[in-house]
Amino acid sequence: MMRKLSASFLLSFATLLGCAQPDIKKAESDNTLLWRISGKDLKQPSYIFGTIHLLCKDDAGISGNMEKLIGRVDEVYFEVDLDNMLEMMQSMKQMKMKGDTTLKDLLSEADYVTVREYFDKKGGMLPFSMLEGYKPMLAASVISESSLPCGKTAMMEQILMEKAKGKKKTIQGLESMSYQLSILDQIPYKQQAEQLVAYIKKVEAGDGDNKELDELMSAYREQDLKKLEQLMLKSEVGLTEFTEILLFKRNRNWVEKLKTLLPGKTLLIAVGAGHLPGSEGVINLLRKAGYTVEPLDNTVVAGTTI
Repeated sequence: MMRKLSASFLLSFATLLGCAQPDIKKAESDNTLLWRISGKDLKQPSYIFGTIHLLCKDDAGISGNMEKLIGRVDEVYFEVDLDNMLEMMQSMKQMKMKGDTTLKDLLSEADYVTVREYFDKKGGMLPFSMLEGYKPMLAASVISESSLPCGKTAMMEQILMEKAKGKKKTIQGLESMSYQLSILDQIPYKQQAEQLVAYIKKVEAGDGDNKELDELMSAYREQDLKKLEQLMLKSEVGLTEFTEILLFKRNRNWVEKLKTLLPGKTLLIAVGAGHLPGSEGVINLLRKAGYTVEPLDNTVVAGTTI
């Protein structure tokens, strides 16, 4: 299921950068989802943006800076290549638990009935007979997404991809979908299943789930990365002990890959906002690697929602 080069060098570099790109506004604080990466061995800057995988359509807006950057960059990188349908189709088999395991194998009869009745009642695109063989964390994500307090939803990644494709930009991925799904095999299925049951019981009891989701969406709208980090770590459905493999290890892998990608082209990198903040977040890891990472204005003008 979320922080330096000599002062004289930074000053001179910022001056040159400002002359080259006068139309890209810097942010007045660190409360932004959009950041510029420069310095070290880069002849041109790249940019990183924090997404949220699903949000209410009214909250899905593109800032003026983002519009300009999409037209300016050479390539757009997401966590996975969202434009590669073949890879996505081939990875679907990895959504299932290994060994033909199902929730019935992992739960008591009473807990299994609780989960089955919940999904039967809620309905959805997938029948429970199929969903019960999926890794339980994927089932938990379905519940979270269905809890959004709005009729129409949107995916920030999809919006950015459509904008990028409209400007003939190449779409790439920092990791494969198969790798993402394989990570869930490192978390015991039984533990995932038990947390799924606990999550469903909490939702059914109305015990604060909507409040937590409202807080998360509010923090995203306010572009408050520190608050997002606190909320996302707290709401990892009882799996905070696996933050290392779910977040931190992946962050380190991405930064190592970016070290080879950044010198050659101007990139827009769009990953989940929870990956950006904190000592093990991508922003701080890039800074530790010698890059300058600075906040850019990401104000969404009223009326620009998708």
